[in-house]
Amino acid sequence: MIFGRSERGKPPVEPVTLKILVAGGFGVGKTTLVGAVSEIRPLRTEELLTEAGRPVDDTSGVEAKSTTTVAMDFGRITLREDLVLYLFGTPGQERFWFMWDELSEGALGAVVLADTRRLEDCFAAIDYFERRSIPFLVGVNCFEGAARYPVDDVRQALDLDDHVPLLMCDARERESVKDVLVGVVQHAMTQAAQRRRTVTI
Repeated sequence: MIFGRSERGKPPVEPVTLKILVAGGFGVGKTTLVGAVSEIRPLRTEELLTEAGRPVDDTSGVEAKSTTTVAMDFGRITLREDLVLYLFGTPGQERFWFMWDELSEGALGAVVLADTRRLEDCFAAIDYFERRSIPFLVGVNCFEGAARYPVDDVRQALDLDDHVPLLMCDARERESVKDVLVGVVQHAMTQAAQRRRTVTI
């Protein structure tokens, strides 16, 4: 770049910025997912789990978890020169759900992370986005040692509508997470185009 212009003499591209939420149950991998792809140092609001929180923080299936997000995770990834995603990871525990309305303001779409060992933990997030007509996809985080199930079986267990994408992923792997993020952007764009067609008919 020379004097803020590209080598071909064209002005720099002003990227489109999109907001994506990352939601799901307690301990499902939201903080890990944001950290795996963020090109900036992720903002994390994690605190140590305490004895006082044990009655309300169900750690069954994630017994090794020692911290929890109490506000949000924040990261950024540039998918293309003209497309930047801002990622907002929501807190998973029920006592922090009051923050979701603020975080979802202006969101293009959402990723609902699921753990096959605790599928019921993502029902609240799915219901939330369905009620607010926010496009979302489900990313099944493939934890080590967790049973693997066919996609159709997981879809049926979650009672997902046919148009909702469901992808297997590894929240620790950058390329896997990028596939999920590209998927939610494409899904949101498709939903928006369908709504526009419906309005013009």
